Amino acid sequence: MDVPKDYMTTLLDHGLFASAQMLGCFLVSSSSISLETSPHLKAENLVLLGDALFREKEYRRAIHTYKQALHCHRLTPKQNASAVRSSLSSSTRSSSPNSFNISAINENEVKFKIASSHCALNENRAALLEMEGVPSKARNLQMNLMMGKLYRNSRHTRAAITSYKECLRHCPCIIEAIIALAELGVAAKDIISLFPQTPTRGARSTFDHFDSSRWLQRYVEAQCCIASNDYKGGLEFFAEILRRFPNNIHILLEMAKVEAIIGKTEEAITNFEKVRSIDPYVITYMDEYAMLLKLKSDYSKLNKLVHDLLNIDPTRPEIFVALSVLWERKDERGALSYSEKSIRIDERHIPGYIMKGNLFLSMNRPEAAVVAFRGAQELRPDLRSYQGLVRSYLAISKIKEALHAAREAMKAMPQSAKALKLVGDVHASNTTGREKAKKFYESALRLEPGYLGAALALAELHVIEGRNGDAVSLLERYLKDWADDSLHVKLAQVFAATNMLQDALSHYQAALRINPQNEAAKKGLERLEKQLKGVDPDAPEEDEDNDVEDADADQEEAELL
Repeated sequence: MDVPKDYMTTLLDHGLFASAQMLGCFLVSSSSISLETSPHLKAENLVLLGDALFREKEYRRAIHTYKQALHCHRLTPKQNASAVRSSLSSSTRSSSPNSFNISAINENEVKFKIASSHCALNENRAALLEMEGVPSKARNLQMNLMMGKLYRNSRHTRAAITSYKECLRHCPCIIEAIIALAELGVAAKDIISLFPQTPTRGARSTFDHFDSSRWLQRYVEAQCCIASNDYKGGLEFFAEILRRFPNNIHILLEMAKVEAIIGKTEEAITNFEKVRSIDPYVITYMDEYAMLLKLKSDYSKLNKLVHDLLNIDPTRPEIFVALSVLWERKDERGALSYSEKSIRIDERHIPGYIMKGNLFLSMNRPEAAVVAFRGAQELRPDLRSYQGLVRSYLAISKIKEALHAAREAMKAMPQSAKALKLVGDVHASNTTGREKAKKFYESALRLEPGYLGAALALAELHVIEGRNGDAVSLLERYLKDWADDSLHVKLAQVFAATNMLQDALSHYQAALRINPQNEAAKKGLERLEKQLKGVDPDAPEEDEDNDVEDADADQEEAELL
């Protein structure tokens, strides 16, 4: 008695893949269907088994099984092929690659399934090789999208653009393709021109079509602005879309990500929290949110976030970056391994590279940090990778390289105060460049008067050159609008340097009220308290046990030797 094929297709259709896999073993080993007499039936059965294996995430076995199916298919006599197809047409199930279920063998669809299995194993080159065997005219929407991703991962930019454009010609609402084309440098008008023009019968329907597609055009313009580092323009377009689609999670996340990149910390946190209040199970960009919570020293929220994410899906790269952020304070090496794990899961995950670079900097490994930030930049240059590169090059005294990276940022973002500050930071690292640094910091403040980072850097420059009064008056102007712990710390440091200890004390205390975890404020306050007691804060601390301990250690070393 043979296994009825209908049972196998029923199991697959109902998502019972484990059962389908076991039943498939009976189906392909049936003695009544041999390779010699019925290669087309053998091929069909093998594809069904491959589908079950794919859905059970046994990708290696799926690839092997699909390839066996192709081998059998190619043994089918040519003259019988049309008869086989007609005999199978009555029982044909969905041939959509999305369902991964076919009845009659379609060689191109089986190749797509093999490529999908390779993609699941992060074997992009093997997947691309398989897909290139599918004629371009035979590729459907899903195949073109996969081709775009594979070409992009392989840095075949022109081929990737062609594949993504083909997707939008068939369906303009493929958001992935829009984002990819924007990041690959395609102009907004060229992307919009790909959208099919819907034929209309009257003026009313023309207006409706225009109105309904306007948000999509605005979306394209927003993504193209962000890809070209015009963050302000991108945020304005997103805000316009949000007015039409209130509480749109995708738009709120896109806005929060951009705000995080450009240092609008409070706005980004607000949007991330709004997303989590609407849908607490979102994982997308939650590692960016984790970085902001760490920046604000809000460890209770950070702990809860990581705990929640682990309960949702512990396999996503965002979760390993969030874990890296959480562990940074306790164990930098452990945090580094988490950031590396996120990149192993998804080699295009930019926050993983940013986190890795920052960890290398804090571990005093600036050369390794350069490699990590360069990795982020190759995927998509943004302000953070430029900032990381400048800090890394300055740490190894490569002033020329740091200046080149800072100027690159300024060229990419001509209207960015943060890019101007970056050039100023490089000049400030050299005694001969301080006057230039001052001009860049002042230009940054003219461009963005509320940019606290430039104000703090300029104040530091005033202190270095002995203009403490100028530093105090500059910082006190910002106190009116900013309740920021770093601002109070800088003021405290300036007051302490000019021996105005009580003023310094009040500002250190103010900083710790805002952020009890501020290490600079803790250390500054500890040092200041010694000064107030008349103790030299730079004198080494006495330890009566030191001599004894050292003597014991010396004796142990002598015994070991």
